[in-house]
Amino acid sequence: MLHNWLKIALINYKKNALSTFINLFGLTVGLTGFMLILMHWNDEKSYESQNPQKDQIYLVENSMGKSEGYWSGATYPQMLVPKEEIKDIEDYVLFNSWYGEVNMKFGNKIIPAKLFDASSNFFRFFNYKSVAGNLDNSLSNTDNIALSEEKAKEIFGNNDQSTIGKTVAYNGKSYTVSGIYKSPEGKSVINPEAVILSPYLKGNEDQWGNYNWTGMFKFKKDANVDEIIQKINKILYHNHVEKNAKEKGITPQQYIEEGGGGGTEIALTRIDKMKFDAKGSGIDKTDKKTIYILMALSILIVILSAINFINLKTAQASQRAKEIGVRKAIGAGRFGLILQFLLETFIICFVAYLLSLMLTELLLPYYNKFLGKELSMSDFHIYLYSLLMMLAVTFISGIIPALYLANFKPINTLKGNFSRSSHGIWLRNGILTLQLMISAFFITAGLIIHSQVKYMMNKDLGFSGDQAIVIPFNENKQKPFLFYELMKREISKIPGVEDVTYSKQVIGNGSSGSSNVDDPVAKKSIMANHGSIDLNFFTFYKIKFLAGRDFNPKLSSDTISNAVVNEAFLRKMGWTAAEALNKQVQPGFDDKPYTIIGVTKDFNQQSVANEVDANLYFFYGTNWNRDQISNVQVKLNKNDVQGTLKRIQEFWEKKAEPGYAFQYQFIDKKFAKTFDKYQKQQTLFTILNAVVLIVALLGLFALSSLLIEQKLKDVAIKKTLGADEKTIIWDLSKKFLLIAAIAVFISIPISYYFMNEWLKDFAYRIEMPLFPYLLSFVLLLILTFAVVSIKSYQATKVNLVKYLKYE
Repeated sequence: MLHNWLKIALINYKKNALSTFINLFGLTVGLTGFMLILMHWNDEKSYESQNPQKDQIYLVENSMGKSEGYWSGATYPQMLVPKEEIKDIEDYVLFNSWYGEVNMKFGNKIIPAKLFDASSNFFRFFNYKSVAGNLDNSLSNTDNIALSEEKAKEIFGNNDQSTIGKTVAYNGKSYTVSGIYKSPEGKSVINPEAVILSPYLKGNEDQWGNYNWTGMFKFKKDANVDEIIQKINKILYHNHVEKNAKEKGITPQQYIEEGGGGGTEIALTRIDKMKFDAKGSGIDKTDKKTIYILMALSILIVILSAINFINLKTAQASQRAKEIGVRKAIGAGRFGLILQFLLETFIICFVAYLLSLMLTELLLPYYNKFLGKELSMSDFHIYLYSLLMMLAVTFISGIIPALYLANFKPINTLKGNFSRSSHGIWLRNGILTLQLMISAFFITAGLIIHSQVKYMMNKDLGFSGDQAIVIPFNENKQKPFLFYELMKREISKIPGVEDVTYSKQVIGNGSSGSSNVDDPVAKKSIMANHGSIDLNFFTFYKIKFLAGRDFNPKLSSDTISNAVVNEAFLRKMGWTAAEALNKQVQPGFDDKPYTIIGVTKDFNQQSVANEVDANLYFFYGTNWNRDQISNVQVKLNKNDVQGTLKRIQEFWEKKAEPGYAFQYQFIDKKFAKTFDKYQKQQTLFTILNAVVLIVALLGLFALSSLLIEQKLKDVAIKKTLGADEKTIIWDLSKKFLLIAAIAVFISIPISYYFMNEWLKDFAYRIEMPLFPYLLSFVLLLILTFAVVSIKSYQATKVNLVKYLKYE
């Protein structure tokens, strides 16, 4: 029996070679896309999953009030005080990764290393494994440093006990190696190559407004997290809100409603879920929405392939009607027929599954390069879930045609009355409408995404970064402001250099620090980014002023206590530009008030996907910010960019930082990198659009071919009666055009809803345009007509004698 079923299946595959190819192609591409996206999904989900205490460790995030979202920063006292007062909190840790990759010196070697500064219990908290030294006490003082075994071997040539006690230099200071640790197993965002004890913790025990730390709590097993959140919020309310409100002479509720100036409530996210589910930016947080969308789209392609399968199988029903009638007449049961048709479907799906595994392996290197990852097919979940997907497709796309075909009545099919049944027609039309509806959605979505990305790339950024470069200092200096001032003088002398400036917030990097800023008169407080800059920063980048004036180096007050704010700052404070001028504000990072002398128009520093935040700008020499200068920015003459770069490089490597490589980035290219994510989304959507349309149109072509072949006798009669080719083509095509038009109209509200949700992520977005809907309507009709008319035109060349000789 099985042998006969396989034989019949192979005969039908060969007989309907085009349908077989289309089914294999669609399912192979769909399953390949599903596996690639699934690998990306699993990779992002795997972060911190190997941590044995993942169910006890939680990331701390804060919210300022009703109108604000969450940010992933914590203060020292909001970790310290709850630990002392809440028994379910076992421990806490504070660390900072804002150093990024720094250069360390050992002899003549200069080795880059990812540096964290942290509280002394960092290694005990995360249960790092020690390779050499006493890791638990390795951060006992600020002169010690712990290294990963890989970095220790890179620096010293080995990573055993002999490395303990050796010294490396960073930031003009020598550190003694006190511990070597094994990097965490599996994927982790907490992956320092070097760790030092933070020099900034001491003396900050009462700094409730300093959110420059990543904080995590470790709870006792079976602790009630919701109860702990409530207790911590009460502590924050008392120690921060009530005390600040009392100082301002207002009620706590007024303080909260006016912006708060600090955390009034926290959120806790388990460490193994923070990559996906952190309330704020988290630590290297995943773009969850994009992954969800891509996963949904890959599944839609598989669904389209299943629709093709169902449509083609039901369209081929007339070819197999007599076969089914004969088999039923000689005793074949309904269940046996269903199993036979499911087997035929399974063979196609299984072959497509095997082909998709091979195609995934071939595409994986290119996919890794595109994502910047190192994905592999070593995870058994990839095979399991894709196999389950294949079985689901087999059942869904096989059971409907199987039930439909198995229900044929032998007496009707053997008499040749099958073609008069309308059940198959309604089924095919309904499924074809769904298929074209999905295609219309993809066309519309692709056009809207293209419009949004184009809008962002063409948006006026509010600054001019042409021929401007940023040169990072290779290591922090003991007196960085003096080094910067020397660099400014010397680089300005180099031919081809037009201007030199500095800003703590480098354009393209986003915020480098924030704090509360108070209006002491109105007793209002907001959270704002603070940016120390050189006095010529605004002229360097051609940033326009809305009101007031720029900094003037001849006025001493501009270098001591004056500030410039942006439009976003005014919106948060509720001021007009005229009201803001000459007002005094009190930032949380300084003891003295600052006088506002000017208001700039908003300009983007991070990404046009993010709304411009409130900013307070002041001269870098005004306060402690002068000790955090880490770059110099240079504007080059556009007529000699390469020559000027060579001269700066020669100066830098010989006189500025001998022994270090000259590194720089163009500001406009640096900012352009903020578009990478959306350009990649656009690329992926374009590829998926192309795949969807190819799968859908191939299916439409095969279906129209089968249906038109069944009408060749009608075509012959019409030609005999004098119908011309245009009339025949229109008669054969109009049903498909009507279905395509209905599909587009059904897709419009669905497309509008989902694309409007996608656009909500952008602070600066297009208004929902009309043209993508009109274009998808016109385009789908044209494509449908083009595909169907090919077979319709061939039908007009029908041999009249062949189809009318028995009439």
